Amino acid sequence: MNVLRLYLRVIGLLAPERKLAITLTLANLALAGIYFLEPLLFGQVVDALGAGAGADAPRLIALWALAGFGGVAASVWISLHADRLAHRRRLAAIELFFAHGASLPLSFHGENHTGRLSRIMHGGVGNLFGLWLGFFREHLATLLAILVMVPVALYMNWKLALLMVGLMTSFAVFNAIAIRRTHKAQAEVEELHHEISTRASDVFGHVGVVQSFTRLGEEIGALRQMMARVLGAQYPVLRGWAVLSVLNRAASTLTIVAIFALGANLHAKGEVSVGNIVSFVGFSLMLIGRLEQFAGFISGLFFQTHSLRNFFDVLDTRPAIASQADAIDLGRARGDVVFDDVSFSYAPADGMPVQAVRNLSFRAAAGSTVALVGPTGAGKTTALSLLYRAYDPQSGCIRIDGTDLRSLELDSLRRNIGVVFQEPGLFYRSIAENLKVADPHATPAQIEAAARAAEAHGFISAKPEGYDTLVAERGRSLSGGERQRLAIARAMLKNAPILILDEATSALDNGTEARIQKALTGLSQDRTTFVIAHRLSTVRNADLILVLDQGRLVESGRFDQLIAQGGLFAELADQGRFAPDAVEEPEEGLAHAA
Repeated sequence: MNVLRLYLRVIGLLAPERKLAITLTLANLALAGIYFLEPLLFGQVVDALGAGAGADAPRLIALWALAGFGGVAASVWISLHADRLAHRRRLAAIELFFAHGASLPLSFHGENHTGRLSRIMHGGVGNLFGLWLGFFREHLATLLAILVMVPVALYMNWKLALLMVGLMTSFAVFNAIAIRRTHKAQAEVEELHHEISTRASDVFGHVGVVQSFTRLGEEIGALRQMMARVLGAQYPVLRGWAVLSVLNRAASTLTIVAIFALGANLHAKGEVSVGNIVSFVGFSLMLIGRLEQFAGFISGLFFQTHSLRNFFDVLDTRPAIASQADAIDLGRARGDVVFDDVSFSYAPADGMPVQAVRNLSFRAAAGSTVALVGPTGAGKTTALSLLYRAYDPQSGCIRIDGTDLRSLELDSLRRNIGVVFQEPGLFYRSIAENLKVADPHATPAQIEAAARAAEAHGFISAKPEGYDTLVAERGRSLSGGERQRLAIARAMLKNAPILILDEATSALDNGTEARIQKALTGLSQDRTTFVIAHRLSTVRNADLILVLDQGRLVESGRFDQLIAQGGLFAELADQGRFAPDAVEEPEEGLAHAA
């Protein structure tokens, strides 16, 4: 995407307010005419006074004053409405990026650090705002003034006008050289800035680890090294643009001198009047000012190009998972789930694809409980992530109530599935707001009922602000057990007909787990429940246990049947993988420790 195409795309984002944009363009056209008219009237006043036509001078001066005041009024109107337009479109761009970025698949977010995406959004939107504001306040009027001025100047005196054309050419050539020579270095600078943002975000997100391992000095040292690399790449770029500024200024000075010299020669031959020379000097001074503005714009756009490209690259990323045009609304599902010869491989950016699920086939009848067990990395979590279309299988299909998932409207599918993840995924919001993620319209009574069922009401009520207590980022102000109980309460509040529990009780002590298991048993009534677990109590009463190894289904059946078979499941049980050993309550979060 070259600079011109990038700039046109920036302007294209104004399309939702095209009527105002067109009005501002017409106002700039009028302003450009006024810019051109002022030096022309100045020259005519000089000629009128020089010719002794004093009667014409007051009329010309009055017209000049009128043009000047008209220009001021037009500038004020343009500035006011351009400001408002730019602020509205900036907020719209944030919404556009946020909505699109949040809809992209997990694979995209796995490859792009959260800190980097945040920097791309804020940097891109800030640059868009500056470009929109500059476009209507300066750049458009500059472009239109040049388009008006040059043809008229050529008509008035082509010899003097050629000097102005030469000035414009020199500006264009110098800027093109500067861009070509510094483009790669500036791209490197922007990438280094992204690395700094990513590094800082990592440290802030894991500050407990940094402090406990006394890594603060090393992290600061690493950040300083990265900053030194930024300056090492940035200084050559700045030198190049400093040289450009000197060359542009020299070209401007030489042009003014040349216009005076050539004008004096032509005046001596009677080819131009003093007023014409004055007008041309005015044209040139105005052109120099506009060209310097334009050079500043090109310089600014150059430094913003990489940021804007990253912004548009995210917007151009198409979601791998999306609803088909003729997608079906599932309504409320019964919960009959079938995996039919399903295979899925991760495709890393480098290296060979990793096959996580291989030819997996099974049926979970509506209302049944299915447990997935197996060694670490067996494909359990991946298999169930296919059910709510975090990914789509490369072969085979998954059906709910007889309908292929890919034929269902995506939101309709996900409304029917409640998930309790290994990582609870709590937001930096109040406890109540975290629970209302499942149902924005839930009443306080419904929220409390879900919390009670998940054995969470007790610790919530013990907090000074109760359900209004702010949860720290990623739930770090809560213990591991408290986080998981909130995640379970959230799933209960969603009340979906299909439930996925991915190690939902792994951070609970035995007593709490027993109470939660009782609550989960009640929750599982009339729901199809999938459980990933390594604990005996979690899988013993499952209607069906699926044993996975390296993505393949190697055994299936009920608990006692699998133990009797003496296969992988029995081996895992003998190794203690399903032993009902006690689990201590994890340490409190950072806020508690403080």
